[in-house]
Amino acid sequence: MRKPLSLACAFSAVLVTAAACGMGGGGDAAGDPVARVSALAPDQKVSIVLESYNFGQAGAWTDTFTELIAAFQKEHPNIRVTAQKPQGNSANPATDTISSLQNQIATGGPPDVAQLGFSDLDFTVNRLKALPLDDLVGKEEVARNFAGARHPYAPTTRTLGDWNGKTYGVPFVLSTPMLYFNADLFAKAGLDPSKPPTTWDEVRTAALAVKEKGGKDGVYVDCLTKAAKDWCFQALALSNGGRVISQDRTRLTFADPQAAGAVRTMRHLVASGAMPNRTQQQAVDGFARGDIGMILESSSMQGTFLKASTGKWRLGATAMPAFAGRQAVPTNSGAALFVFAKDAAKRRAAWELIRFLTSERAFTTIASKIGYLPLRTGLVGDAAGLKPWADANP
Repeated sequence: MRKPLSLACAFSAVLVTAAACGMGGGGDAAGDPVARVSALAPDQKVSIVLESYNFGQAGAWTDTFTELIAAFQKEHPNIRVTAQKPQGNSANPATDTISSLQNQIATGGPPDVAQLGFSDLDFTVNRLKALPLDDLVGKEEVARNFAGARHPYAPTTRTLGDWNGKTYGVPFVLSTPMLYFNADLFAKAGLDPSKPPTTWDEVRTAALAVKEKGGKDGVYVDCLTKAAKDWCFQALALSNGGRVISQDRTRLTFADPQAAGAVRTMRHLVASGAMPNRTQQQAVDGFARGDIGMILESSSMQGTFLKASTGKWRLGATAMPAFAGRQAVPTNSGAALFVFAKDAAKRRAAWELIRFLTSERAFTTIASKIGYLPLRTGLVGDAAGLKPWADANP
């Protein structure tokens, strides 16, 4: 984050609350009232801006969400949506979300809808002043959206955008660390693709076999790069019994034995020759080409890897490996959609867009074409939803 205000607020969000960092408009988390907005008239023209880091990523992400925006505008011809990626030049656009919104709020022109990570919820509500949806459209309407026409949100995901009993963000995309592997390289190395590694010790053994017998790099764990942000490293720390911040959020715990031990295990993978020294993009590209045996990456890479492997090599996937004697604790990473619009018409249009992007139709498209987990989990067993795709891609 480039500006002193941004840096100060970022530390405030992690460690302590600092009222001086408050910014943004609209409702206040402490209870300032937000006027309820009524439905738009059929002929009422409204233009809104959606800011999403998915539009900063080429391929499946941009293509899929461009398709969804077009479908929304076909259903709502009176609402024009301009989609944009966060301002910034990071390799991973998700790292630019907060600073981008801060800068636009400071100049008086924030996007009307923004996709922001679950890990930024406190800061989004209390400092950026996202609007409380329960006040904006009513608790009943918010509840109806979560219930859906046939398939409700999974109960464990329902409150990921809630703060102090109010819904500020509607959970939108959710991913988790997956161990993808090249089944052809496994077979060449004498490994059984039907029995992928379940522990990090087994990962190292398999990776060295791929390197020695297959002549390719063994494994890449995308949890300790700047581009990976925070989500995957948290999964490593949690899986080894550690944390990255104390439960009361007053102390950083990166140096505690369990968190440090997780990093040490990854270092041993590099020192043993099992893991190459690569950037995130180099590793993703290498795995897609078939030059790396395994990669721990987001489930949102599913569509990219399926496309890259089709007709060239066999893609396999399994759960995140565990540390010896422990159970893996993969994170649920992702983002919710928040409203920052200033006038009533734009606020209502923003809500209509959120409803569409979190509908059964949208989740069917998002899960099958990208790899984000469908928060309406019943879709997986629905013949009119994700079942045909899930059956074809076990």
